[in-house]
Amino acid sequence: MAEQGDEWAPLLAAANAGDARAYGRFLQAVTPVLRGIVRAKGGSLGVATCEDVLQEVLLAIHLKRHTWQPGHPVRPWAYAITRHKVIDAFRARGRKIDVPIEDFADVLAADAGPDPTEAADMAKMIGMLDTRSATIIQKIGLEGVSVADTGAAMTMSEGAVRVALHRALKTLAILRERHVK
Repeated sequence: MAEQGDEWAPLLAAANAGDARAYGRFLQAVTPVLRGIVRAKGGSLGVATCEDVLQEVLLAIHLKRHTWQPGHPVRPWAYAITRHKVIDAFRARGRKIDVPIEDFADVLAADAGPDPTEAADMAKMIGMLDTRSATIIQKIGLEGVSVADTGAAMTMSEGAVRVALHRALKTLAILRERHVK
């Protein structure tokens, strides 16, 4: 019984000589075998990626078919191309593993809670302000005290509190810009 590789050689030789039908038969003969090799070697890549790798293998065979030497077996030549394309796919993927999110949707669903670092960040930024500005930001921005009540507590007019609040917010914005960069 002849091996599949034995029938590939005459087809590839005829294809390289310009016979389009022989090239079509060659591709029909090698594709299922190479698909099996790609899936066996690169199964963890996923079915879609394996099909992409198979297409790259067939393209490489098409582009490099002139490098095959008549009289030599086709199978090792085609297998080497396939092996290298599978390795390239693993390299391209890197250490990343693709897992469908649908499998974990129930487990991953969680309510977005408060940012645990938010209070410390706010306290740090407010601490960079002068005492009066920090007090105004604290009372109006964080505690929700009205402008009138803040003015009364600090013996300031409502207009002065609004101006001081505006200046304090502007200073915070500048401080934030410096620390974000």
